[in-house]
Amino acid sequence: MGFFSTFIGILGFGIGIPIGLFVGFFLFVFAEPKNAEDPIIQPLYELDTSDLQELMPEIPYWVKHPDYDRVDWLNKFISDMWPYLDKAICGIIRSMADPIFANYVGKFQIKAIEFEKLTLGKLPPALHGIKVYETNEKELVIEPAIRWAGNTNITLRINLLSLPVKVQLADLQVFAAPRIALKPLVPTFPCFASVTVSLMEKPHIDFGMKILGGDVMSIPGLYQFVQETIKKQIASLYLWPQTLEIPILDPSVGAMKKPVGILHVNVIRALKLLKMDLLGTSDPYVKLSLSGERLPSKKTTVKRKNLNPEWNEKFKLIVKDPQAQVLQLDVYDWDKVGTHDHLGMQEILLKVLSPNEPKVFTLDLRKSTNPNDSQNKKPRGQIVVEVTFSPFREENERLSGPLDGSDMRGSLMDHAADSGSTSGAGLLLVTVLGAVTVEGARHNNPYALVLFRGEKQKTKLLRKTRDPVWNEEFQFMVEEPPLGEKIRVEVMSKRLIIGYRSKVHYYGRSFLFIFLRVCLDTS
Repeated sequence: MGFFSTFIGILGFGIGIPIGLFVGFFLFVFAEPKNAEDPIIQPLYELDTSDLQELMPEIPYWVKHPDYDRVDWLNKFISDMWPYLDKAICGIIRSMADPIFANYVGKFQIKAIEFEKLTLGKLPPALHGIKVYETNEKELVIEPAIRWAGNTNITLRINLLSLPVKVQLADLQVFAAPRIALKPLVPTFPCFASVTVSLMEKPHIDFGMKILGGDVMSIPGLYQFVQETIKKQIASLYLWPQTLEIPILDPSVGAMKKPVGILHVNVIRALKLLKMDLLGTSDPYVKLSLSGERLPSKKTTVKRKNLNPEWNEKFKLIVKDPQAQVLQLDVYDWDKVGTHDHLGMQEILLKVLSPNEPKVFTLDLRKSTNPNDSQNKKPRGQIVVEVTFSPFREENERLSGPLDGSDMRGSLMDHAADSGSTSGAGLLLVTVLGAVTVEGARHNNPYALVLFRGEKQKTKLLRKTRDPVWNEEFQFMVEEPPLGEKIRVEVMSKRLIIGYRSKVHYYGRSFLFIFLRVCLDTS
């Protein structure tokens, strides 16, 4: 009898413990609180010090940090666009997830995987502030403080052994402070080639997960384990200095090409041009430009009342990609009133040129570059040009620092001596980075003037600043290394109301930072 009672006791204990844990788990997971009370709302002036300290993490960044800007207008924009952004983002998630789900169908007795519900909810993320950095690189760096407590509903249905298993992700919360760099900035829409994202601190991520209707995140210990695992995984991938790079433009488009040579163009003459004036003549001139450049076109002089004009005018154009760029020649009839009539055009591929070898082209003018244009068959005359491509030498001298004429001259002379030659045309590149501690007598709207051999170029005007950052590059053609030359840089200020210019007056120590590069051709 004693053995039988002992056996029954052990059996009851072995069965009762699992049943009790199972029943307790479901009562704990599925139980809903009753008699929930609304939270007590108090104004800030009624809170004591300890309560205010608990609220400090919830205060927006623009309140705690003066270098963060308030962006209520952007939050309003996101709020109005959120219903459409929700559908667009969910569509992207579906398109990315479907191939991944397809890899698991047929494995582990899984028959199908699909989204039953997919929505990010009606609550949009909010920016609690944004900070913008100014750098000397061609990039834009911003640091937004993002907080999102959304009512998401992502339900995934998995058909496992012909039984549907539903996994629901709800009430997602994300608090993060990413650093977003748009670089490099390029003159092609959307004006940046890639987006680089990194996290400046570990993000806070919270969510609820239900499997078969039960909130598994309520299991003691599991919530903390999942939180720490997610933070460690994200930190190992994206916490600074780790980055996520998202390409936007093709690398060949985004790359900022540097000058590689000079194209010498001699516009010699034109023959048998069209008669556009009432007296049976034309007043022709030629415009020259290179594809891929936004610089103003170069022009010849106007030859009055001449259908067979002689120019013999020489021009120099900067080449950045001789394998892809095209020289475009457009002939116009000058008119005193109204627009100028287009007489014809022609193109020359730079890749057909041999370095430093002059080549004469006699080209038939046509209406346009469209080969199917029937008007291209109409005789429009000819144009004769001589073209020479002179590439730069591979060695380039770089100078940087405060502007000092003696140091620049000495460095250039050393470079010329090392090269063994001081002849040959080239290109002088001057990059004006910025200035420090400038002070105007009446206003601070600085811009910089760069003067070299009588040619003057200027930077953009920056309003109300004593530490302007321009980072603008200027190009000057040179026939030979400028050994004894000086570059004059003036910092000016312009009164915006009446346009009166006055030089910026310096107080204390002030510096102007520039970057010089000399490119010489091999001719």
